[in-house]
Amino acid sequence: MKKHKCGWCLGDDLYEQYHDQEWGVPEKEDDALFEFLVLETFQAGLSWITVLKKRENFRKAFDNFEYQKIAKYEQPKIDALLQDAGIIRNKLKVNATVTNAKAFMKVQEEFGSFSKYIWDYVDHKPIKNKVINYKEAPANTPLSDTISKDLKKRGFKFVGSTVVYAFMQATGMVNDHEINCFRYNEV
Repeated sequence: MKKHKCGWCLGDDLYEQYHDQEWGVPEKEDDALFEFLVLETFQAGLSWITVLKKRENFRKAFDNFEYQKIAKYEQPKIDALLQDAGIIRNKLKVNATVTNAKAFMKVQEEFGSFSKYIWDYVDHKPIKNKVINYKEAPANTPLSDTISKDLKKRGFKFVGSTVVYAFMQATGMVNDHEINCFRYNEV
C-alpha cells in the first residue's frame, strides 16, 4: 500500500526522497543548519526543486558548506563561484553566503551554538501545525518575521521572513506536513 505524502513533493523521485527523509525533521546540528541556511538563501525567488537538484554542486562549490572556510572566501573564490554553472550564479546570493558565514560564527560565539540561538525561538521543540493541504501552509508567520528581523540586525543577508519560514519548515522547527501525510506523526 502506498503511503500518503504531502502534495508538493509528488511526481519527482528526488523531491519525494527529500520529503520522506529530511523535510521537517528537527535538525539541531550547526553544520546542517548552515547548509539549509545557504540553500534557502539561494532558493529565494526560485523553486525548491531547482536548488535541490543542484545541492551536490553547491556542496562541492562551497567546500561542503564549511562556514569557517566560507567566511574566509576572498574575491578570486567568489569570482570562481560566479562562473560555476553547477550552482545558481547570483552575485548577491554568493556574497550573502560569505557574509552569513561570518554572522553565523558571531551567533555561535554569543550563544554557544547557532542551534541554541535559533531553536530558542520555539522553546527547542517543533511547532506542530495542522496543515490539511500544503497549499494552505503559510509562506511566513509573525514568528518568522521576528526571526528575520533579528537575523538582519545581526548582519545576515537574504533572510526575509519567507526564507526564514522555509528554513523553519526544512529544519523541523515547524511541522507543516499535511496531517494525513505519513511523516506528520513521525517527525
